[in-house]
Amino acid sequence: MADQIPFRKMNGLGNDFVVLDARVQDLPRDVATISAIANREAGIGCDQVIVLEPSSRADLFMRIYNADGSQVGACGNATRCVAALAAVEKERLSVKIETEAGVLPAEVGADGMVAVDMGAPRLRWDEIPLSEEFHDTKRIELQLGPIDDPVLHSPAVINVGNPHCIFFVDDISRHDLSRFGPLVENYPLFPERVNVSLAQVTGEDALKVVTWERGAGLTKACGTAACAAAVSAARRKLTGRKVQVSLPGGDLIIDWREDNDHILMIGPYALDYEGTLTHGGLQEVGITEG
Repeated sequence: MADQIPFRKMNGLGNDFVVLDARVQDLPRDVATISAIANREAGIGCDQVIVLEPSSRADLFMRIYNADGSQVGACGNATRCVAALAAVEKERLSVKIETEAGVLPAEVGADGMVAVDMGAPRLRWDEIPLSEEFHDTKRIELQLGPIDDPVLHSPAVINVGNPHCIFFVDDISRHDLSRFGPLVENYPLFPERVNVSLAQVTGEDALKVVTWERGAGLTKACGTAACAAAVSAARRKLTGRKVQVSLPGGDLIIDWREDNDHILMIGPYALDYEGTLTHGGLQEVGITEG
């Protein structure tokens, strides 16, 4: 492993990433190293660490690690960032990014927006997955608080590359997601843990969403959660199939297309800076910004 490792710091609507290229040199992947890089006080600081690898099915493979070192299958905001890098590298606007959740086609626009085909949502209980069978995943039996007066109840559950649990509420500001997010994330019903969101319908084609991401905590934006909330709202007939989803970091357009059942996610990306990571041990990370 080289002593000097180049990195890019990127973000999609404030959901931020450290992007490393393992196609050039071998990189450490252990939990301690990933956690050290993601640490906002001692490391670079990010929600996820993204490692680029070769792919035989797409332009590149994107491996995704949460801040706690756990690996996940998909990240919508990171896909837009990586698609923008691939477009420059390949000198074309249409690219394909492979993830553990599948190959995602993307189109990079001249306006700085990226459209990603996130594929079809997985709606069956065993695809999400859940530890017990539910016939209707639009609304499952799960509640928080007193039995006779629950604070939250009847969430939708869905997999959009990652498992999601969405509670629809009248007013997001009345609920402290940081308090109950970890409880739901680790609830036994979700054997792979789960991303937890609050969703508020703000118009016929508009949602407001906040998310507690498994392994990362509260983030400014979660692309797969925006997709999950949009599909779940449409399934409940709360909105149409194309909506604007407002996240703490900004807005995404989510279009659950009727022709092929795929979810199209449209939003921006940003390159914050480039630098060099010096790895002097599993717990010590030094940074030189470019």
